[in-house]
Amino acid sequence: MIKKLSIIMLVLAISPSLGTRVFAQERLRLAWAGFSPTNSPIWVIEDRKLLQKMGVQPEIIAISASPTVLQALLANEIEAASISVTTLTSSRLAGADTVMIVGVVPTFVDHIVSLSSITSVEQLKGKTAGVNRLGSTSDLGLRLALRKLGVDPEKDVKIIPTGGTAERFAALSKGITQFTIIPEPFLTEAEKKFGFRNLYNISDLKIPFWWNGILSREGIVKAKRPLLLKLSRAMVEAMHIIKTEKEYAIGLIKKNLGVSDPEGLARAYKDYSNIFPEVPYPTPDGVKTMLDDLAPKNPKAATADPKAFVDPSLIRELDSSGFIKQLYKK
Repeated sequence: MIKKLSIIMLVLAISPSLGTRVFAQERLRLAWAGFSPTNSPIWVIEDRKLLQKMGVQPEIIAISASPTVLQALLANEIEAASISVTTLTSSRLAGADTVMIVGVVPTFVDHIVSLSSITSVEQLKGKTAGVNRLGSTSDLGLRLALRKLGVDPEKDVKIIPTGGTAERFAALSKGITQFTIIPEPFLTEAEKKFGFRNLYNISDLKIPFWWNGILSREGIVKAKRPLLLKLSRAMVEAMHIIKTEKEYAIGLIKKNLGVSDPEGLARAYKDYSNIFPEVPYPTPDGVKTMLDDLAPKNPKAATADPKAFVDPSLIRELDSSGFIKQLYKK
């Protein structure tokens, strides 16, 4: 026994890298913010242990607010984060080396919800809207959509912060606001429980905007590229699972959001499964929309190159390898 143990120790001493491969797994710390189907690929990765199958031991952390996630990323407490382009642009314009490596939700998956008495977008003029908070993704999404629909968000309407989904419903019920912006699976509740109107599906406008993506830092991509390549592969696989395993995906959304309404869950699945890209390149057009909105008040945004905010090389490597085509059998 002693002789066998000595031989093993000698082999490991001669080849420490062999010992590392056999006895240790890579570790990845990933944080996400926002309880919505946007993050369902993260839930799939965790539930199906996709990273463990690639020899990675993940620590997946749910954090309530995007700024907190960003702080963790900048402090090197995590390697990657699942958050929106708003966080990406604000941090990079401030001098951070944050970069998007996987594009997840390339446009707004929201609906304009109004009082039942409002039957057209034109009738929103002169009314008050409620958003989560001013400057948030919901605020920006509503402003961009209204502008596209011929309603000036600065002159024709008033937009006020009212809080989360429940608070926005309450503000509508009390007459404080007359319309708001809400994603599935909460739209069915708005219609059936409160009698509000699903006035307009903003995703139909196809506004280029990274509502969600996987962010890292240039320094981390350089130092831990193989690890982030595995994360990118897991994200691609997770989105494929959502697109092809409907009942499983709906069950996962139900479990994580605590929503039991079958119609709302089915509509949420349809919205998100259709919007997740098969080949999730983090394209610069989804960054440009954000920079253009910031430009009038931020000179740095006016001169920034949107291509500097994204790193498509990891997805390009997966695409070139044939992995994604094989996954979708193309």
